Amino acid sequence: FPTRRSSDLPIVCVGESLAEREAGKTMDVVKRQLAAVIHLNGHCISEIAVAYEPVWAIGTGRTATPEQAQDVHAMLRAQLKAATAHSERVQILYGGSMNAANAAELLSQPDIDGGLIGGASLKAADFLQIIAAAAR
Repeated sequence: FPTRRSSDLPIVCVGESLAEREAGKTMDVVKRQLAAVIHLNGHCISEIAVAYEPVWAIGTGRTATPEQAQDVHAMLRAQLKAATAHSERVQILYGGSMNAANAAELLSQPDIDGGLIGGASLKAADFLQIIAAAAR
């Protein structure tokens, strides 16, 4: 991470709607979204975190499979690598309804650096299980 405090770190969320996923447009949509951010902030792109947050998973309890999430994260990583010499500084998080039941499998994927935890953070026991999964 950059030298700034994590509380000052902008998190850029990208993600597709259910209709876009079902139409096979996930990669195009997410790539276009990150490209806009890179275009506007190219000089400091290594000072952000990116979260893949599929819109269809927000608050629905649905989540991408680990393989689906990994595919998107790998594409985001490649796009960032092409955009900046400091792409290794950019953490890529998964934010689509990560919870105690799926955190370990999602976090075991090679391009998922962490989670952007929503509702699961409100349940202490569940949140502790997610933290434990991240520590492994």
